[in-house]
Amino acid sequence: MKKRTRVNHPPAVELPPGNHAVVAPIYQTVKFEFDTLAETEAFLRGGRPGFYYTRASNPTTRQLEQLLAELQGREECLVTASGVGAIAQTLLALTRQGDHVLCFVETYNPTRYLIRRLLGRFGITHTMLGIEDLAAVERELAARATRLVLFESPTNPITRIADIEALTRLARAAGALTVMDNTFAGFHQHGEYDVDIFIHSLTKYASGAGDVMGGAVIARGELIRGMRTDFSALGGVLDPHAAFLILRGLKTYFVRYQAQCASAAQLAQLLDAHPAVARVHYPGLASHPQHQLAARQMRDFGSIVSFDLTGGEAAGRRFADTLQLFALTASLGSTESLVITPSMMGGRELSAAQEHSSGLTAGTIRLSIGLEDPEDLLADVARALDAAHS
Repeated sequence: MKKRTRVNHPPAVELPPGNHAVVAPIYQTVKFEFDTLAETEAFLRGGRPGFYYTRASNPTTRQLEQLLAELQGREECLVTASGVGAIAQTLLALTRQGDHVLCFVETYNPTRYLIRRLLGRFGITHTMLGIEDLAAVERELAARATRLVLFESPTNPITRIADIEALTRLARAAGALTVMDNTFAGFHQHGEYDVDIFIHSLTKYASGAGDVMGGAVIARGELIRGMRTDFSALGGVLDPHAAFLILRGLKTYFVRYQAQCASAAQLAQLLDAHPAVARVHYPGLASHPQHQLAARQMRDFGSIVSFDLTGGEAAGRRFADTLQLFALTASLGSTESLVITPSMMGGRELSAAQEHSSGLTAGTIRLSIGLEDPEDLLADVARALDAAHS
């Protein structure tokens, strides 16, 4: 074999029987092949297992899908290139012209955009309610046929808690599928509830390091099988190397999540006692209006602490600029602590009444708690609160 041929057909190295890699290799390849045309044709007909093209499936991404499905307590999973990609592809795969979607004012802004603007172009209608107004949900589901009920809990950024049991019961009775963005709560929570489809941004707690993006859709096998072809055709596939990094991050998922929750609880208590703070939105506090519901539904209360400063926007700007250990940037769930203000959250496309209902004020601050020493975080936040109160 000539050398210019050999570099494109290098010697194969295969592990002998009984010899296994402790960490699975990255299958950083677009294409797979079978030994014969007959085997290839059998695969394409669905007559034999295997891999053919990474846009459809890949051993590295498949390992991640199987792990995430097990963590969430479901049969199957599809991974995507981003969390918003997971939301968009789910909405496109599950709806058609004439369908109706029920969502909530507390819903993540890009999700609302996808429902209102993208799906709206294709003749899909929506209704937006408050996540706590179960009576309105029941009336809406009784008034019109609804394809999807899409919600999150805790909500972003005010950490309101959805009554998952009630929402899923109402949706099931009306023949609607429930889609839950479970990113804030994590993979180890809410799996016992009758949710049809869980969505996660893998960019957050799964990765943990803030250096890779991804999304996941987790559901029973029947639903995922019906969505898989659409997902492959839409092309928002997760790269195998990104899947490997997320798999590596998941090894420390529980240790990170629980440590971040512990620090978040301490910071919430500090905020709750400070005169510069009008209200703290943290479901782990007894003062949270839905604390009992959160305690019933959740094992951990999360690493997101939101609060309203009494001094409004000016106080929020002083607070954010005084912090030293919190990065002024989007996202959450990573090892470093982060802070965002209303001006950083982007256009929410809400009416004045909906904005008021959402609970977001000019002085709302959202903190994502990382893995720094909690004493350092407490000291940093205390300094910033004093500056905001001045």
